[in-house]
Amino acid sequence: MTNLLSPRLSLRLPLTLATAAVVALTGTLAATPAQAGSPAPAQGAAGVAQAPAKDVKLVRDSGSVVRAANVPVLDAPSARTTAAGSSVSAPMNTSRFKMVAATWRGAAEPKVSVRVRRAGEWSRWTPLETLSDGPNGKDPRGTDLKWVGPANGVRIRNTGPATRGLELVLINPGRKASDRTVRPHRGAVMSPGSSKSGKRSARRSRTPWAPMPVLFSRRKWGANNAWRNGKPRYNRQMRQVHVHHTVNGNNYSRADVPGILRGIYRYHTKSLGWFDVGYNFLVDKFGRIWVGRSGGPRVLVRGAHTLGFNQNSVGIAVIGNYDLVRPPPKVIRSIVRISAWKLDKAGKKRARGRVWMRSQGSDRFRNGRLVRLPSIDGHRDTNQTACPGSKLYAKLPAIRRRAQARINQFPLVARKKS
Repeated sequence: MTNLLSPRLSLRLPLTLATAAVVALTGTLAATPAQAGSPAPAQGAAGVAQAPAKDVKLVRDSGSVVRAANVPVLDAPSARTTAAGSSVSAPMNTSRFKMVAATWRGAAEPKVSVRVRRAGEWSRWTPLETLSDGPNGKDPRGTDLKWVGPANGVRIRNTGPATRGLELVLINPGRKASDRTVRPHRGAVMSPGSSKSGKRSARRSRTPWAPMPVLFSRRKWGANNAWRNGKPRYNRQMRQVHVHHTVNGNNYSRADVPGILRGIYRYHTKSLGWFDVGYNFLVDKFGRIWVGRSGGPRVLVRGAHTLGFNQNSVGIAVIGNYDLVRPPPKVIRSIVRISAWKLDKAGKKRARGRVWMRSQGSDRFRNGRLVRLPSIDGHRDTNQTACPGSKLYAKLPAIRRRAQARINQFPLVARKKS
């Protein structure tokens, strides 16, 4: 029976280079094949000994249904001397996972892509985009977390520079019985879906601003608060809404969403070392709004979603890749509702306007620079990224227009009542 490796065991993944040279895979606890009780290494294409890929076992996190493994990838120096300059791991057998990412340390940025095995078939190479979110841009750095669905095999390729501490992250967010039957928070205000229902909702609202939309709480998706490594921070004011996409795939079901959120939470806290989920709110493709970062959805919690511009803002991430598909109308409606509620409640009545913001340091604007930005912007407006995807970014003018109309709607009704 194959000896399963610990998820933190130091491995050297076998690298198939453009010159067909191969670097052996070894485990620190298995000094030689004979000692490990395994067969002799096979011969690679260039006649170099190549050990068979070891299995990687995902281990359950304490107090959670989530399982994960971090596999350190150690490139040999010779890997960077080939004409193609790329390294490719041999296939690795794994226990079941559904999400994959890579992390590293230092300024050098790898160009990582993966192939996964689903139902016995290997996928195409899929790039993992560098994550440009975060609290401060410090190590460790990482890629976006990719949703791949149930898989039990993986390969990793790096066509960029060799990087320090490159690790492959595999996550299985698990399944809870409540994932299929989850219901929204009972205290949420039912928001309108049309102008007539909007007037009825406005009359029911007890506040002079656009009402809070229906929210699914952290408890609903199974957040384990023990994973947090600090306390929430709060902004003094609210001036902007930053719109993102998670880039993790669009082929998920309604029942998959709580697990996707658990996976994102696990990756942000345990792999990247953040305090909590980076985004304040997440919207799935079905239009449901989920509370991300802890600290209370009604107050001004500082997120870790827009490097250099987390202050005085809220971050909304749509689950999926919106470079590939158009966002459904329900997604647009939910972004409008969150934006109108948060801006209006903070006294910011101009969803279509622009505001001056001082950068705290991003890869686009140096620390201290004043930047004039839309009140509702896309992540690419502040950082060097394609986020929130071209098809979602194209919807931002309509989102601003509709959020402004919603802000204008509710104070008029409140004044008539008073």
